[in-house]
Amino acid sequence: MNVPSALFKPFTSDKLNLSNRIVMAPMTRGFSPEGVPGPEVVEYYRRRAAGGVGLIITEGTGINHPSSISGASIPLFHGEESLLGWANVVKAVHEAGGKIMPQLWHVGTARRSGDLPNAEAEPVGPSGISMAGEPEREPLSEEEIKGLILAYAQAAADAQRIGFDGIELHGAHGYLIDQFFWKHTNRRTDKYGGDLAQRTRFAVEVIEACRAAVGPDFPIVLRFSQWKMGNYDARLVETPEQLEQFLAPLTAAGVDIFHCSTRRFWLPEFDGSELNLAGWTQKMSGKPAISVGSVGLEAEFVDRANENQGTGDAHLDQLNAKMENNEFDLIALGRVLLSDPEWPNKVREGRQSEIVPFTTEVLKTLY
Repeated sequence: MNVPSALFKPFTSDKLNLSNRIVMAPMTRGFSPEGVPGPEVVEYYRRRAAGGVGLIITEGTGINHPSSISGASIPLFHGEESLLGWANVVKAVHEAGGKIMPQLWHVGTARRSGDLPNAEAEPVGPSGISMAGEPEREPLSEEEIKGLILAYAQAAADAQRIGFDGIELHGAHGYLIDQFFWKHTNRRTDKYGGDLAQRTRFAVEVIEACRAAVGPDFPIVLRFSQWKMGNYDARLVETPEQLEQFLAPLTAAGVDIFHCSTRRFWLPEFDGSELNLAGWTQKMSGKPAISVGSVGLEAEFVDRANENQGTGDAHLDQLNAKMENNEFDLIALGRVLLSDPEWPNKVREGRQSEIVPFTTEVLKTLY
């Protein structure tokens, strides 16, 4: 197999320069007791930067809101101890030659009552409706929404202060921001509800608040998806025209890069075109786009869970062709980097035969 040269071209935009086009996708690991990333987490991210990843996007980190996350070992992005831990991560990644952004996260009604770290905190969402369509609590008040927006902005300011290279807002997979986007979970009749463009209002105000907190030159990435956790057939938009309506207010608010989460990067998003979601997003928004989805894996997303999922270099020719055609700008890798943090260096040097293939065993440890 030829070396996929498009992967290793530098990326340059008005706010972000990267040594190559490879992004480490955010993956929840849950190895931060009491929300504090310790030395093992520092080394975990450093190892990927040293392995040749151009940009690392951290696992989801909880903003300063009682019900932002669900799990006692999910890292927080507030509080002196947690932020100090993240500062150590940033320092190690930079020393290894990489760049890094935190993913800022609120799970919304994906959280269950009684979940740690704040068992007394109830889940919140735009209309108080679970992803299964069940009413769980009262809709968020406008005052509560203001508090959430401020929490995102504070996290953005803290990210800039401790040396991160930008932020990613998690607006995908059925979590809080996505619950505002999706008509099935957003049934509000005020300014935060309505048609597709109106349902972006919460995200727009989050983006604007983050931009005000960090100034004009700090990159803001927004991750979004059609699919939701547990509902792979869900769709925010059905046509390119609807996608354009969705993206326009988000772009105007200040998104610099869109991270378009799909399960398989090679699948077209709409009939009549080979472009995937990232390809269409780049075309419609005029902004750089990150694609993602099963790079290097031969198995299905959830099938063959306990088996070796290929040699680690599946679909690379197809990926290189799409990137050579400038269909999207960056590609995020997930599971292949869990099994082999040296994956980028091995591919760049033509050492694909040395790649350590992914198995689910790697999920049990933080390496």
